[in-house]
Amino acid sequence: MMTIVIIIALIVVFALYAVSIYNRLVKLKNLVQEAWSSIDVMLKKRHDLIPNLVETVKGYATHERETLDSVIRARTQAVGADSVQAKEAAEKNLNQAMMNLFAVAEQYPDLKANTNFQQLQSELTSIENDVEKSRRYYNGTVRENNTLVESFPSNIIANMYKFEKSPFFELENIAEREVPTVKF
Repeated sequence: MMTIVIIIALIVVFALYAVSIYNRLVKLKNLVQEAWSSIDVMLKKRHDLIPNLVETVKGYATHERETLDSVIRARTQAVGADSVQAKEAAEKNLNQAMMNLFAVAEQYPDLKANTNFQQLQSELTSIENDVEKSRRYYNGTVRENNTLVESFPSNIIANMYKFEKSPFFELENIAEREVPTVKF
């Protein structure tokens, strides 16, 4: 009789532990999705600001068509990217195009003095800071999720219910992680 009680108690403890792990996996999966949504919102703000910036530069640097077109193409690719890896690659291209745009702006003193350009550049810097914060939060939740998905014994529950690792959102070049600063 005592053996049956012990076996039932162990089964109940195991079941409660399994439910606890399952609920934690669900929570982390939702946190990862929430964090990615935050990045998406910040990137959308950034993408919405870029055409205004390009139009302002276009007014002063009309013969820099290739640079302006490359920014618009990179923005279009970034807006259309649908996965973490695709967004990562598209954002790297967009960052490079934006650096080229700011390099062009350096050649035009009137543009650098334009209050509209200065305001747009300031807004872009603020959004870049928000994107970086969102990236850090996202990568932190991904790290927690991936650790739980891969660790024993939670990996058994994760595999049973098809919980998967989430991809990190990273930049390869450390210099690209820094917010570009442009001095006017």
